[in-house]
Amino acid sequence: MKVKGIAEVARALIASAKSRSGEEGGRGKQGGGGTQEGLREVASLVSSVVHFNWKPLKFNTAPIGDFYRVKSKVLGHGVNGRVKQCVNKAGQKFALKVLKDDARSRREVELHWRAATCANIVNIREVFENTYQGQPSLLVVMECMDGGELFSRIEESQGFSERDAAEIVKEMCNAVKFLHERNIAHRDLKPENLLFSSRGKKGTLKLTDFGFAKEVHAHDTLKTPCYTPYYVAPEVLGSKKYDLSCDIWSLGVIIYILLCGFPPFYSLQGLPMSPGMKKRIRLGQYEFPKPEWDEVSNEAKDLIRGCLNTNPEERLTIDQVLQTKWVSQCNTVPQTPLQTGSILKEQTEEEKEGLSLALREVREGFAHQKNFVLKNPKLDSNSALANRRKGKNSSSEASSLNSSACDVKSIQEN
Repeated sequence: MKVKGIAEVARALIASAKSRSGEEGGRGKQGGGGTQEGLREVASLVSSVVHFNWKPLKFNTAPIGDFYRVKSKVLGHGVNGRVKQCVNKAGQKFALKVLKDDARSRREVELHWRAATCANIVNIREVFENTYQGQPSLLVVMECMDGGELFSRIEESQGFSERDAAEIVKEMCNAVKFLHERNIAHRDLKPENLLFSSRGKKGTLKLTDFGFAKEVHAHDTLKTPCYTPYYVAPEVLGSKKYDLSCDIWSLGVIIYILLCGFPPFYSLQGLPMSPGMKKRIRLGQYEFPKPEWDEVSNEAKDLIRGCLNTNPEERLTIDQVLQTKWVSQCNTVPQTPLQTGSILKEQTEEEKEGLSLALREVREGFAHQKNFVLKNPKLDSNSALANRRKGKNSSSEASSLNSSACDVKSIQEN
């Protein structure tokens, strides 16, 4: 789109805003309110157009081996495929996502490509259309996120404060805002999909894995129940239609975990999902227990309440989240020490290994059969966190903090 076109649209919106302002004034309302709203619309539109990736996605049909050396090292697993490491002729490292070439994968790549110009979304360098290991594939070359996953960074930190959490949330919100302005629902917001570009404080937090992302058109809603248990919004659990606001619920869950180290909703039987857990999610039943929440600010708690509103229409929008003082002025948030890092570290190696195994089984099950039953990993543990929960709930250990690895997701896609 040419700049001239953008300017014309902007002028039209400004004229509309002024007209609306005059109409409201004639009805006895405060003049100028409509103009301000119109100007905000202009700013949002211009930002959307300027930062949108208008360069069409073109698939490179040349053999990827002519440009990159694909290494055996697996960096991670996405919804639709594995992520490996590759190196170009100059020795630069990149991440390579290997996807089966089908309609689902093409939609994932297209939506990720369109959003990749955002500073807080993992960038795509190029996409190859090749036969890989005997199967028609899409090979997505992305920037290598050397800083690792969000929770791993927190575990390694020497001290993690409420201000640190607020700064992280602001970066997450920037990515979500970029998507929602373009009517794209990510539908799989979780810590594993939030990666740092590099180690150290200068690393940028970026969102990845668009395997369940979908564009929501005007007056359209989403229907497929795609989710990860701990982060799923109540309306997604049932047969109800849902919209972009499902991402805000997931955001609220992540904020909650950032501030205390454990999720607001979990199964008391150590399952990825249970009837009791579903009921608590649907009713929005959660607490801010002591001692983990004693020193956390009321502003942070109010933000979580706004995100975890069971009524999607009353739930905060991404703009409202960004406008809260806790996010917009994150550099003024108290530097209250949090217990998050120490609680995350309480996971035993057995728990982590069991969850990794479950994740692999889920991925392989989705790739080879239409109805996959998740096998519950053995999560019995004597970790401090497990004992604390046993004491609080008089039941078996709740699922591990990073049990988002146990993805339970619908195969039938709309």
